[in-house]
Amino acid sequence: MTYSINPSAPTSWKKSFLWLALAVGCFQAAYTSIHHPAAGLLIFGYAYGLVRLTEQPSVRRAFYFGLATAFLSYAPQLFFMWRIFGPAAIVLWLILAFWVGLFTGMVCASRRRWGQAKTAWLIPILWTGLEYFRSELYYLKFSWMNIGYALPVQIYDVKPLHLGMYGVGFILFGLIAMICYWRRFKITKHHAIGLLLFLLVYFVLYAPDFLVRGKYRYSQVTLAGVQMEFPGENLIPKMLDQALAKNTNAAIFVLSEYTLDAGVPDNLKNWCRDHQRYLVVGGKDVVTNDIFYDSAFVVGTNGEVIFRQAKSVPIQFFHDGLSATNQALWNSPWGKIGICICYDLSYTRVTDRLVEQGAALLIVPTMDVTEWGRHQHELHSRVAPVRAAEYGIPIFRVASSGISQAVDDTGKVIAQTSIGGNGEIISAELGFLNKQEDLPFDRYLAPACTLMTGIILVLLLINVVPKKTDSPPPSVESPN
Repeated sequence: MTYSINPSAPTSWKKSFLWLALAVGCFQAAYTSIHHPAAGLLIFGYAYGLVRLTEQPSVRRAFYFGLATAFLSYAPQLFFMWRIFGPAAIVLWLILAFWVGLFTGMVCASRRRWGQAKTAWLIPILWTGLEYFRSELYYLKFSWMNIGYALPVQIYDVKPLHLGMYGVGFILFGLIAMICYWRRFKITKHHAIGLLLFLLVYFVLYAPDFLVRGKYRYSQVTLAGVQMEFPGENLIPKMLDQALAKNTNAAIFVLSEYTLDAGVPDNLKNWCRDHQRYLVVGGKDVVTNDIFYDSAFVVGTNGEVIFRQAKSVPIQFFHDGLSATNQALWNSPWGKIGICICYDLSYTRVTDRLVEQGAALLIVPTMDVTEWGRHQHELHSRVAPVRAAEYGIPIFRVASSGISQAVDDTGKVIAQTSIGGNGEIISAELGFLNKQEDLPFDRYLAPACTLMTGIILVLLLINVVPKKTDSPPPSVESPN
């Protein structure tokens, strides 16, 4: 029988619970301190604790410690789900935590199968592959609680890195692996050549664009939004009048998701024609009876609906309409504008398609119901700054009762409303590049990591590791 080598002593129960406490404490501190962005760097402690928790005497124990750590990290942050789903929220928290448990279990199994040195190289790949899959690729996909949302947004604006949310996670876990196992992190000549080629290709593809970025001309447009939750149809023109009185130079007005219970009524079309303004408003694009698309309508200065975009990712378990059949851009007088609705902004596979078509600005009608609570609104407000910094394009997001935001192309929030500010008005002048932006590098890295993670999982399942890997083979006594 062949025995694999366990190069490091398994972590004791006491140390395991200490690593669990470190990871959970750092995660809570990083995600709770939304008003202190530097606190987001504490997410390093979460990653460090998780990697240390992989050093268990069995794969099963590593899985359960990872599961417990993620559950205790996620559940307090996502407690608003209890208000929505009741006790079923526990199942959703466990599903989210499962992917972290799978990560710690796979790292533990890889160490027992291939040794510490090789596993150290696999840690950032496994983390990125699993994180991308659970965030983007299956029915219950949910990108919140990604470590990328906890970090200060300035990280995404570092040029010419252009890593993206998943790329930052890859780098973070790569650094943690080096810190934990630097003595076993064997770098061969082949590794060095591979890294050099990777860096060469990366900078050839990405550096030239950043060197000339400042040479492109910016367009300017002023937008205004009104924060309202399920307003009466007759109230909407009055609120738009107030917004116009305060922002006479605003050319585009934005209202939240589900402002309308059907299509655009005549009073709003007349308002746009009378005031020569554009309106982006969320409503139901009814197909028949109770079947509809959750859509955003663009009403032009002629009083007609000139563009509409349906929601690409309806919220699971909600009556949230049909999925969009396509994504297109509004060719506005100022440039190409992409419209994604609420939840869509959380998914890079949705926003990437808009950016690839040349979107230079994103408008995001959003529904954040009052009863979901302050913390849900704060968690949701983390998404727009990260997306804006990733793509280098501004975002104007108008929520029903959450936190409406105007974010510039560096991810800086230049205007926002208060939580629950019914009738509150937000406005900003946003400048955007009249050129197509490149996607962050992780949009290619993360799918590759997911594919590699799938292959590694299959290999681990085929090559089942014996339960006792650190015991010598039994000796055979010679006959007397």
